[in-house]
Amino acid sequence: ALFRALGSEGVRVMMESALTARDRVGVQDFVLLENHTSEAAFIENLRKRFKENLIYTYIGSVLVSVNPYKELEIYTKQHMERYRGVNFYEVSPHIYAVSDNAYRSMRTERRDQCILISGESGAGKTEASKKILQYYAVTCPASEQVQTVKDRLLQSNPVLEAFGNAKTLRNDNSSRFGKYMDIQFDFRGAPVGGHILNYLLEKSRVVHQNHGERNFHIFYQLIEGGEEDLLRRLGLERNTQQYQYLVKGNCPKVSSINDRNDWKAVRKALSVIGFNDDEVEELLNIIASVLHLGNVQFGAEESGNAYITTDTQIKYLARLLGVEGSILKEALTHKKIIAKGEELMSPLNSEQAASARDALSKAVYGRTFTWLVNKINLSLAYKDDLYPLSKNASVIGLLDIYGFEVFQQNSFEQFCINYCNEKLQQLFIELTLKSEQEEYESEGITWEPVQFFNNKIICDLVEEKFKGIISILDEECLRPGDASDLTFLEKLENTVGGHAHFVTHKLADGKTRKVMGREEFRLLHYAGEVNYNVNGFLDKNNDLLFRNLKEVRALGLTVLFCCVNAHHTSSLCCSSILTQCFDREELTDKKRPETTATQFKNSLAKLMEILMSKEPSYIRCIKPNDAKQAGRFDEVLIRHQVKYLGLMENLRVRRAGFAYRRRYEVFLQRYKSLCPDTWPNWKGRLADGVSTLVKHLGYKPEEYKLGRSKIFIRFPKTLFATEDALEVRKHSLATKLQACWRGYSQKSKYLKMRHSAILIQAWWRGILALREAKRRRTAADTIRRFIKGFIYRKQPRCPENEYFLDYVRYSFLMNLWRNLPKTVLDKSWPTPPPALTEASEQLRNLCMQNMVWTYCKRISPERKHQLEQKLVASEIFKDKKDNYPQSVPKLFASTRLNGEEISPKVPNAHEPCHPVFPCISVSSLSDGLFVLHVPCEDNKQKGDVVLQSDHVIETLTKVAICADKINNVNISQGSIKFTVGRGKEGVIDFTPGSELLVTKAKNGHLSVTAPRLNSR
Repeated sequence: ALFRALGSEGVRVMMESALTARDRVGVQDFVLLENHTSEAAFIENLRKRFKENLIYTYIGSVLVSVNPYKELEIYTKQHMERYRGVNFYEVSPHIYAVSDNAYRSMRTERRDQCILISGESGAGKTEASKKILQYYAVTCPASEQVQTVKDRLLQSNPVLEAFGNAKTLRNDNSSRFGKYMDIQFDFRGAPVGGHILNYLLEKSRVVHQNHGERNFHIFYQLIEGGEEDLLRRLGLERNTQQYQYLVKGNCPKVSSINDRNDWKAVRKALSVIGFNDDEVEELLNIIASVLHLGNVQFGAEESGNAYITTDTQIKYLARLLGVEGSILKEALTHKKIIAKGEELMSPLNSEQAASARDALSKAVYGRTFTWLVNKINLSLAYKDDLYPLSKNASVIGLLDIYGFEVFQQNSFEQFCINYCNEKLQQLFIELTLKSEQEEYESEGITWEPVQFFNNKIICDLVEEKFKGIISILDEECLRPGDASDLTFLEKLENTVGGHAHFVTHKLADGKTRKVMGREEFRLLHYAGEVNYNVNGFLDKNNDLLFRNLKEVRALGLTVLFCCVNAHHTSSLCCSSILTQCFDREELTDKKRPETTATQFKNSLAKLMEILMSKEPSYIRCIKPNDAKQAGRFDEVLIRHQVKYLGLMENLRVRRAGFAYRRRYEVFLQRYKSLCPDTWPNWKGRLADGVSTLVKHLGYKPEEYKLGRSKIFIRFPKTLFATEDALEVRKHSLATKLQACWRGYSQKSKYLKMRHSAILIQAWWRGILALREAKRRRTAADTIRRFIKGFIYRKQPRCPENEYFLDYVRYSFLMNLWRNLPKTVLDKSWPTPPPALTEASEQLRNLCMQNMVWTYCKRISPERKHQLEQKLVASEIFKDKKDNYPQSVPKLFASTRLNGEEISPKVPNAHEPCHPVFPCISVSSLSDGLFVLHVPCEDNKQKGDVVLQSDHVIETLTKVAICADKINNVNISQGSIKFTVGRGKEGVIDFTPGSELLVTKAKNGHLSVTAPRLNSR
């Protein structure tokens, strides 16, 4: 058979029966493993297939599914059609093959079917059930009414996942309850109804989560996705950290979960299922009340009695649950005791009150979940309008149940789950052996008894009346006195201590005691040993509410409570959901309710009856790794699951007789080409044809048996040898067929192509000619318009030259766009045509203004001040003083004095001054001397000031700006006269030289020799 795997690597077509394919991708049925008793060979076959994205493998009729942790393109409508109505073994393993086989068996044999899906958390059980529902929704007959049922069946999943699934350490969408769904089909095979049974909801998750885990999805979806108006009515904030029941796992956000989108999906699903607005509002009131209950805090009085410290939460709860706040307060802080027919209210301490609060939260959520399932069942109920009393609907059941669980710490929940798996394993072995024996007998083959481990002894250990573990647990819960988890363990040791499959620390040998706690007992399950810690067994088994809390729920929501306190009637609202969840009859019923374990045992017994009445199919789901990574194959983890799913035991039972069996027509159709007598067609009886074929192939008598309608082959190697012979034969057959077919097809193809080519050529030549004529006509028109425009280019704009002028303008503008100046200093500009001279000048001005504006905008205030000073220096000294060019690239400093250089005798040295002098004189050479001419108003004036500066350009620029003497700086070529005092004058002579030298000349003048740096 061909297997088409459409994955992320593309499309691959494989012949799984070919020898090379078996080496690479393994066998598609574990029954065909040569070394079927080797666990290593089993796991290696799984690995080969997993690496090739072949996630499905059979063990006979059992489907083993490995979670790929990525999307595979093998669930399209095309794949559904490929598996629809096809024999189970004619196509490669797939969940659609199991689904279709169950559907066809129901239709043809008129017997109810069931599909049992098991595996540990994260193995893909929920996804598998979704795929089955999707397959039936697409492939089954449909009508308007049927489509409604299909939609409701599909939309029940997001609702149940929101209320019953949660993020755990192993799985981001872990089902925290067991689910059995019946899909009902009418006589046409169309889905017309459904019914759901739920088992053992993990209510303890409502009040407590382990680190890294979350509460049920609905709480986070409501807070993240709920509308602001809705949250305001419910008294909630959009912050999960505000609620005690949502912070214990410290995991409010999960990358793989979008609570906001999931909220929209849940609201849509509730509408499709048939919830009206009032029911949705009541349901959300209950969810919000659970969150408010978690925020109720207790204090302790001096006497130790509890009292409530959070009145705000009580107000919200009173409004949402429809009870009076005072009554709710009393119910949470007191318990009712009935002694000798007299009712007494006993106060609770803060610890007991917190336990009562948590018990109420679990009860409200657990019973609401049950109501939700019942409501969905009402919407899925089969209603036959033509034949209302008819019960002809056939059923396919889907069991999505917890797999065998073994943790570091195993408690009451794991005990119940593993007990359930023991029952399912017992059922599987019984039904498998029964179906094998029936097939052998119907075919006339001698049945050989199969040795297998009968786990009935373990089931009896757990469920036997008076002596089983559940009975002992119930007895310890019901007996008066100080019963505890340890007294329960002691009673187990005394009652079942001698059982071969039961061990405690006290009863164990020295080696076993090292790995067992004193509070643990060990059961030897069919899949291995499991240690259970008894802490919490009694509390979880009891799961009781104080009587007065029940009264608050049952009476506070009905008219009966109104009669008790008539004047408060107006302040109460009636919640129909909780009225159904907390029945008033519970208050009058004096009988103690069944314990959790007994309820679970009874539910399991009913489930076993349901499954025994149906034809089973099995899907075993395996998780390849704990990190949820695609492509990663953790052999240790998978070996653990293979063991606890009992897959090796399943294989051993299936291989106890014949490994391969097929109907005569199927076997003969596949292998008839291997024998000249049966090829190409066999005209006689099918049994005679198969007998002729196997004799020609050389089968030994011990390798096969011929039944009434099937051939049974004992060893896989016999089948593989036949397959390999078929592969060789296919080549010669294919060559002959190809030769004939190619000759015929090529000649037909040639004649057809020749005729087609002539037609296409004629048509195409016409198209090309038309295109060429059109192109030439357009080109001629363009050239004509251009030439005419060139002739009239100097005339005013007219129709004759408008095309040419527009083109010239366009060319200029495009050239200008490509060659715009990049900086302010770039003065280049393309030469414009005459018609655009004015526009070009305006564009040039705009461009320059824009570049100047852009440049100025980027200049900082400090830079601007520098440039202003440099501009003044340029006005004064450019082309006048030798050392000006050297000063241009150097920035002016804000000050060149430090604190030590400022004279303390000048008290206002740091204050701005405004000196008064008529002018400043400086030479044109590169020296640093300059004269500040001071006016002589009296004889006390000492005369002009002669100064020298290493930064003369900077100094004079700043002095000129400060004194507002920019235009009074005299640059002398030869000498400078200055006043010494009392009417005397001095002269400074400046001469160019090789180096700077200041001396006194013979004539009494000051002589300054300075090098000339630049020639002017």
